[in-house]
Amino acid sequence: MITYPFLEKGAAIGVTAPSSGVEAELHELIKQSCERMKLKGFQIICGETVWTQDKAKSAPAKQRAKEFNQMMANEDIGLIFPPWGGELLIEILEEIDFGSLQNKWVLGYSDTSVLLLAITLKTGMATAHGTNLIDLRGEYTDETTAMWEKILSTSACESILQHSSSKYQKKWQHDKPSPYVFHLTEPTIWKSVPNKELELKGRLLGGCIDVIRHLIGTPFGDVQSFRQKHIKDDPILWYFENCELTTTDLRRSLVQMKLAGWFENCAGILFGRSAANRPVENYTIEDVYHDFFEELNIPVIYDIDCGHVPPQMTFINGSYAEVTVADGKGSVCQYFI
Repeated sequence: MITYPFLEKGAAIGVTAPSSGVEAELHELIKQSCERMKLKGFQIICGETVWTQDKAKSAPAKQRAKEFNQMMANEDIGLIFPPWGGELLIEILEEIDFGSLQNKWVLGYSDTSVLLLAITLKTGMATAHGTNLIDLRGEYTDETTAMWEKILSTSACESILQHSSSKYQKKWQHDKPSPYVFHLTEPTIWKSVPNKELELKGRLLGGCIDVIRHLIGTPFGDVQSFRQKHIKDDPILWYFENCELTTTDLRRSLVQMKLAGWFENCAGILFGRSAANRPVENYTIEDVYHDFFEELNIPVIYDIDCGHVPPQMTFINGSYAEVTVADGKGSVCQYFI
């Protein structure tokens, strides 16, 4: 069984930085995001780690973990929402009190996905892969990104549907602030291998492949135990987004996952758009997807709304999903069962 948190109206949001904090010159951005949440009726509880950043992390591992554990134990907090990702979240996993985690949402992506996946695999509690808090500072939020709130307020045994975006952001333009934060200019086109209309069904698991791959072989990446305890015979529907890996590094990571048994009883793989899919010699990202399909006969849907090329959908680790793609458009229906 999967346990699903529920975000109450007017709940308190705990803002902590389990990976990177916010440098002093960017404090105003996170303050803007917190104000936006207050306008939505949420209360905000900011931890000390949010405001510091040194040596590629907000604070030493024990301090980051302590603040996270305290917020998870605080019954007044209904959502843990880091400002953004970072680089070294994996350092805190040994200090997380997984056995005492209360049923509440943790939302984010990038390096935060290490914590999200570890929580779901260790406990069977659903976690939310979606927007970062700092990206909600704008006066407006696009329809795809804005779904995070409705999804986290979906009750157990209910379902919720998301559709692919109409346009995505090709590159970040921090020198040109927008009321929407993102500059959505390019038409979104979902693609697939094989190249045909597809419908995939399974339990969603995933995150930023750059970092969640390091959970393989650790107590925090035990997919087999998760299957046995929480989803039984349901297939897994993996979703990945690539932040910085070349095509060959991505290929190595997928092979390692295969060898570790992560793709046993796998219904398919979803890949987010990425600016990092650089070919090595003439080995392209399309080659990676085709090689994977030919070896394992597992379909691939790619260039979906997930990851560092916004906007992105909100994927719930542990939920049962039906994902369709046809004529360049996609939909994701998640069932909280």
